[in-house]
Amino acid sequence: MSKRKRPDSNAPSDSLTDHERLIYDVIRSNKQDMGIWTRDMKRELKVNLPDNIVTKSIKSLQNKSLIKEVVNIHNKGKKHLMAVEFEPSKDISGGAWYSEGSLDTEFIKVVKSQCLKQIIKLKVATLEGISDSIKRSGAFKVDLTKQQIEEIVRAVVLDNQIMEVKSNGSGEFTNIPVGKVCYKNVSKGGGGGEPKTGSSASVPCGVCPQINFCTPDGVISPKTCVYYTKWLDF
Repeated sequence: MSKRKRPDSNAPSDSLTDHERLIYDVIRSNKQDMGIWTRDMKRELKVNLPDNIVTKSIKSLQNKSLIKEVVNIHNKGKKHLMAVEFEPSKDISGGAWYSEGSLDTEFIKVVKSQCLKQIIKLKVATLEGISDSIKRSGAFKVDLTKQQIEEIVRAVVLDNQIMEVKSNGSGEFTNIPVGKVCYKNVSKGGGGGEPKTGSSASVPCGVCPQINFCTPDGVISPKTCVYYTKWLDF
């Protein structure tokens, strides 16, 4: 589902030229959160406009804050045009961990640090507990979903800073249902938990949150993956 903003009461209609209106209507009505490639947009226009008119109209629509360019992480040279009221699908933007088509490593580091901080503070924590604790801390201006927290926590597990365990219902796990997956700081050790093991846990690809975007020569690739290299060396 695309996220839509409240329509602007001063929106376009009367301020657009005929050419701008044609182009805007095609961009806004097609694909929505997937956007549309310029070449595809030209094919869908009902009239054959010269390239210079198309370029000028697109620039004008951007200046009027009616459309925006979105980088496609699978092909950075193939920018998509999208109406401003739509948020780009993660299929082309890469999701929350990407900024302008590139992996936002600094933001990821900050979130990883915050997750580790909350786990140390809670001693033993479920995903729900980590997510709630981060939300209460007010560390971020944007709300992180449970799925995003899970992706980062799995990365911290791969960093060997925390361990994934299952509650046995006693000791430090008293308030956590038996069998519930939770996380604790590796340096604490012990604790009566039951480490979760298995082939998918030992191979980093099995828990990688970006596995769907990983290709041999892509932005995310086994050739450049730090975790995969560590695993091979191990």
